[in-house]
Amino acid sequence: MVGGSHGAVYAAYLSARAGARAAIHNDTGIGRDEAGVSGLAWAEAHGMAMAAVLSSSARIGDGDDMLRRGIISRANAIAQACGVAPGQSTGEAVERSKSAPWPHVEPAPMTEGRSIAGRVFCVDSISLADGRDRGRVVASGSHGGVPAGETAAAFAPKLALFNDAGFGMEHAGVAGLAILDRAGIAAAAVSTLSARIGEGRSTLVDGFLSEVNQSAYRLGARIGGSALALALAVAEKGSLASGPEG
Repeated sequence: MVGGSHGAVYAAYLSARAGARAAIHNDTGIGRDEAGVSGLAWAEAHGMAMAAVLSSSARIGDGDDMLRRGIISRANAIAQACGVAPGQSTGEAVERSKSAPWPHVEPAPMTEGRSIAGRVFCVDSISLADGRDRGRVVASGSHGGVPAGETAAAFAPKLALFNDAGFGMEHAGVAGLAILDRAGIAAAAVSTLSARIGEGRSTLVDGFLSEVNQSAYRLGARIGGSALALALAVAEKGSLASGPEG
């Protein structure tokens, strides 16, 4: 399975639950605590081969592009035993991964988190947000690519926060911010080096802004600023620059 998602634990889990013999995901710039490839160790512990594609070699959120242009950056021991190695094309890694052992250990059920921090909703994946979150501030652990932007646009939050996934090829890691801007929705991304991708609470608490759309800029969002400060200001007052009428 070549997936356009990050290579964190939940993505590895979904690949295993889907019945994949082996999985290849995006390394999202590796990021804080190497969260972008944390799924490789999880997969290894569950007997599944897994590798990650260099984020600067192919667009995150686009499995076809990752297969066509991706270059392997990391591989777990099971994938390495199949001959998968950094520097290979994704296509070559796919062929080598076909010799991976099967079946692997059936994983125990796992769910991504959805929680509230004050007036801010934290979701490990933007797919966990829905119509209940219309007009709310939502901090997501997802990358800010096109699929994430389209998902958020469907429920129209007041502000959406994402992980920039290391920006990557053609800035695909933040391409969804423009989609939201066209819908008049404020959105920003935090540096993958500042927050653990796949963890909405880390986006909120640890994140520092690396990209903002114009709608977010008008609310006071600035590159280098704290995601937490922005989220609280927008949730409580409407913007960082709100006057007495808020």
